[in-house]
Amino acid sequence: MTMNSKTRADLLTRLLAEAQRFPMLSPEREQELARAWRNRHDEAALRDLVGSHLRLVIKIAKGFEGYGLPISDLIAEGNVGLMQAAKKFDPERGFRFATYAMWWIRAAIQEHVLHSTSLVKMGTTAAQKKLFFNLRRIKGRLDLIEHGDLSPEAVERIAAELGVPQEDVVNMNQRLSAADRSLNETMTDDGETEWLDRLVDEGPTSEVLLADTEETAQRRKLLGEALAGLNEREREILIERRLREEPLTLEDLSKRFHVSRERVRQLEVRAVDKLRKAMLSAAQTLGLPVDVATA
Repeated sequence: MTMNSKTRADLLTRLLAEAQRFPMLSPEREQELARAWRNRHDEAALRDLVGSHLRLVIKIAKGFEGYGLPISDLIAEGNVGLMQAAKKFDPERGFRFATYAMWWIRAAIQEHVLHSTSLVKMGTTAAQKKLFFNLRRIKGRLDLIEHGDLSPEAVERIAAELGVPQEDVVNMNQRLSAADRSLNETMTDDGETEWLDRLVDEGPTSEVLLADTEETAQRRKLLGEALAGLNEREREILIERRLREEPLTLEDLSKRFHVSRERVRQLEVRAVDKLRKAMLSAAQTLGLPVDVATA
């Protein structure tokens, strides 16, 4: 059900009022809160850091209203991205949290729009996502929103501006213009054949899956052997910084090893370089493709 303008305005008013309960942060206070959360998992610090950036979420979410989704859903997804940003933010890198969080908020909302706009996933590559999120804007600028199929001249102009093939522009415009259809809708008068029956399975074959499994095993073997060639400190730093789902910061490791953050960074760079060279050498010795060692 589409939200009417009054309901939308009332909702935004309530959300903005909630956001304004949190004061804007000075750079010093922001750094203090970020360190308190990172170092001590201070929940109150996290609440204040996130709360002070709710205005940013609302601002970014409003830019995605043209896709027909409830503003409340867009803001909720943006808040998910904001929380992810807060948990990964490293205050030692020297930039403001808003600069870092903006990417996470936008990415979370974009993913929600992509998955909600159609039953069939629309954008799977970076180029397709760029096309999806810019086509409507460009059509609006050219006053083509209600024109259905695009003229060859419009297709050529849009493709050149976005740097994508003209065929992709045509396909994306058709998908955005068409209503979603049920995969169980019948195609024939006898009601026996459904759209689902005619879909081609584009998933990988068993041969491809087997090859991928073998290649993954080769990569893991090469990685294990290369890691064994590092000294204990290099190996630990590389694992903590590059192979963990939640990497440790330079500050964390500088305290562990009683050295400066810059020294930890140097050791990390050296360990990565040694690891890459060892994996490439082993791959060449075994006659494996170079991409097995570098992927």
